[in-house]
Amino acid sequence: MTTIDNGTINYRDEVVRKLIHLCSISIPIVYYFIPKFNGLLILSIITFIVISVDLLRYFSPATAKLFYSIFGILLRKHEKDNNKKALNGASYVLISATLCVIIFPKILVVTAFGILIISDTMAALIGRKFGRHKLIRKSLEGTLAFFLSAIVVVIVTPKITGNIYEYFIGFAAAFIAAIVENISYGWLDDNLSIPLTIGVVMWLLYILFLPNVALILPNVPR
Repeated sequence: MTTIDNGTINYRDEVVRKLIHLCSISIPIVYYFIPKFNGLLILSIITFIVISVDLLRYFSPATAKLFYSIFGILLRKHEKDNNKKALNGASYVLISATLCVIIFPKILVVTAFGILIISDTMAALIGRKFGRHKLIRKSLEGTLAFFLSAIVVVIVTPKITGNIYEYFIGFAAAFIAAIVENISYGWLDDNLSIPLTIGVVMWLLYILFLPNVALILPNVPR
C-alpha cells in the first residue's frame, strides 16, 4: 500500500511488517528447487493451518488473546474488525501462492511472487516515507518504487531462453502490476491481485510473442 497520508500509519510498525513480509521470498526460492506437487502439498498444508488460526481468533477469545499478543502489532485496523472477520495479509499471501502454483507454470510463479514480495515492500516503504504526489489511489513515489524494483526482479529471475522478448514480457507485466498495486485497496487485497495479474499478463504475452517457447525451466524439477 502506498498511501500519501503518511500520518495515519506508524512507519516503524510498517517497517516491521514489511521485514516479515520479505521472509515470504522463501516461497518462490524453495518452489524453484522442488517439484510442483511437493510445493503444492506443502503450501496447502501451511495455508490451511494459517487460515484456520486466522479465522478461529474471531470465535475463540483464548485464541484471539494469544494471536493479538503475538501478531497484533502487525495487523491493520480492518484485519482486527470482528464484524468484517477479514483475513490478515499472511493468509492472503499463502492463498495467493497456492493459487499461483496451481494455475501457472513455475517460471511465472517465481517471477510473480518475487515481484510481489520485493516490489510491494518497496512501494509501501517508499510511498509512506516519501509519497507526496497522488497517482490514482496512492502515491506516484510508491508506484514508481514498485515498478523500478519489479524491473530489477524481472532482470534477475530465471529465463527459459534468455530471448530479449522474455525481458520485455516481464517489464510489461511489471508495469501493469504497478498500476494494479496502486488501485488495490480495501476489498481487493494486493497480495492476491499482484501475482495473479503478473501471471496472467506474462502467460498471454508469451503466447502472443513467443508461441513456440514451452514455459518449462530447463534443469529444474517439475
